[in-house]
Amino acid sequence: MRIALLTLMLTSLVSGRVLAEACDVMTRSSSEAVRPVEQHTCYTYSSMPPEAIKWSCSNQSKDMLSADKRRVARCADGSVGSCIAPLTQEALANPKAAGNDQPSTRPGLPKDARVVTYYYDTPSLGQARTDCERSNGIWQTH
Repeated sequence: MRIALLTLMLTSLVSGRVLAEACDVMTRSSSEAVRPVEQHTCYTYSSMPPEAIKWSCSNQSKDMLSADKRRVARCADGSVGSCIAPLTQEALANPKAAGNDQPSTRPGLPKDARVVTYYYDTPSLGQARTDCERSNGIWQTH
């Protein structure tokens, strides 16, 4: 009985990780005057538990840009660029804020925690790269 219960719990944990490892984001402007830098991105965290994506991948936003977020098993292939940046407490709620906290202001995050953002449909790839590098990130063009 204990072995069956333990097996069920482990299976549940593993399947939960498979179903929620990344966040796929489609961004639309709520005004013609405000154009998003990226329109389709996907992000994932490294050195973090899968629950972090569950918490950060919500559809709550008060910005002029509307972001439709959904949890996916992994980010799709075919991105045109990617950014690997240090993960901060602020970036858990706003992945665009990666790398801006000082290490002393982010208790509870492993030092090697990173947010990896993949860009698919991006009107200004140059601006996305600039934003990445300003956040202490490493940019790669695919």
